[in-house]
Amino acid sequence: MNLEILTNQVVKLSKTVGQMIHDEVNRLRETDVEYKGIHNLVSYVDKKSEDILITELRKLLPEAGFIAEEDDKLTQGERYNWIVDPLDGTTNFIHKIPLYSISIALNDGNETILGVVYEINLKECFYAWKNGPALLNGKAIHVSDTDVLDKSLIATGFPYYDYSQLDPYLALFKDLMQSSRGVRRLGSAAVDLAYVAAGRFELFYEYGLNPWDVAAGALIVKQAGGHITRFHGDADFVFGKEIVASNNTVHKEFLKKMNRYFFS
Repeated sequence: MNLEILTNQVVKLSKTVGQMIHDEVNRLRETDVEYKGIHNLVSYVDKKSEDILITELRKLLPEAGFIAEEDDKLTQGERYNWIVDPLDGTTNFIHKIPLYSISIALNDGNETILGVVYEINLKECFYAWKNGPALLNGKAIHVSDTDVLDKSLIATGFPYYDYSQLDPYLALFKDLMQSSRGVRRLGSAAVDLAYVAAGRFELFYEYGLNPWDVAAGALIVKQAGGHITRFHGDADFVFGKEIVASNNTVHKEFLKKMNRYFFS
């Protein structure tokens, strides 16, 4: 398997489907929106995007199975699995806020070996493959070299159904407001991770996540020189429901701060 060639094929597919999503944003009506759960929205655009992606990804790698957001009946492969979010940032899309993305990763067992995040509105495609560079529209990217939180811009996500850790989350959020250059909440975890890889954010953290939210972006961060763990510092972040992704140099400082609120 040539991962570079396969990655470029996925990039091309993401751009094609991204254009379809972009064309639908002004056609979407409130009656087209469904609820999968509390504050968890989906539209026909999510489903159409996923259908196209699955059909075309099957052609690229027939032996691979799928882990995808909108269809839990898909069969997983014995070795390879595509991890697909057909529209990360659905709430932004529904409200016509121009920040949402497609996220596609390929896992070989438990290891992510390919990742593509396509932010549709700016037409920015972030991608990487195992042992390769991290790229943005064909140009190499790298995490920032900022070495203290005080000079860092941080991204996070707000829990929309799991409020079990809300008190320590808000306490940490308050601390970071006073001890960093700011905290941003964009609404697409895949884009947050891509922005860490590109050096726009120094760090991103969130809990209540799924594999399709983070698999692709985490690989891009890794190949861009960054560091990714769970809140405790262990490495099971794709399936572990929580993530801290950073430029590496502020990671320990952040985990020490986080530990005061989450694990003290």
